[in-house]
Amino acid sequence: MVTERRQSHPRPQTVARRKEILQAAVEIFGSKGYVNGTLSDIAEQVNMTHPGILHHFGSKDQLLLEVLSYRDEMDVQSLAGQHIPDGIEFFRHLVATALANAHRAGIVQAYVVLSAEAVTDGHPARGYFVERYRTLRAEARQAFEALCAERGTVPPATAALAAASVLAVMDGLQVQWLLDPTDVDLAQASEFAIEAIVSSVLDAKPSVLATDSP
Repeated sequence: MVTERRQSHPRPQTVARRKEILQAAVEIFGSKGYVNGTLSDIAEQVNMTHPGILHHFGSKDQLLLEVLSYRDEMDVQSLAGQHIPDGIEFFRHLVATALANAHRAGIVQAYVVLSAEAVTDGHPARGYFVERYRTLRAEARQAFEALCAERGTVPPATAALAAASVLAVMDGLQVQWLLDPTDVDLAQASEFAIEAIVSSVLDAKPSVLATDSP
């Protein structure tokens, strides 16, 4: 007789242990980077052995990718359906994310350090960040298009530039905030910059930086 194989589900203790390891990895990768942060460092944080970490995640590269996925899940866990909204709600979500980030420096630091390291050839997270930025730019561009459609206007050609600029502003402010949190209000500065960029798309004006050609 052929019996159907039962799908295995991790025990609650295993799920909790994996989460503990991920949180420790966020701290270690955030403070030391992926290259210098070791599995032994992470194991010490959670009172485990190096082989114990490998038992749960298989390799350091795989642990890194799961750390990044863990961060992504945190970004959308409070959203309806746990997916990014569209139109003006997309930009409000970005502001809300900046506010949340102001209370989770470890996650922000890990993201900043790992995204900077990922520009180097052969880094295991390079593909993740290339695709992440490509996806976020597309989502921001679509949000601009939806917002313009709601107002009965045509999306300007600068929408793609604005999409990249929104992401650059958010990431750049995170660096400034991590270096000097007492002098940079991450949430308010992010809201100001995002609102300025959105306004410039919806109500485009002649460039104040343009100069006459000699």
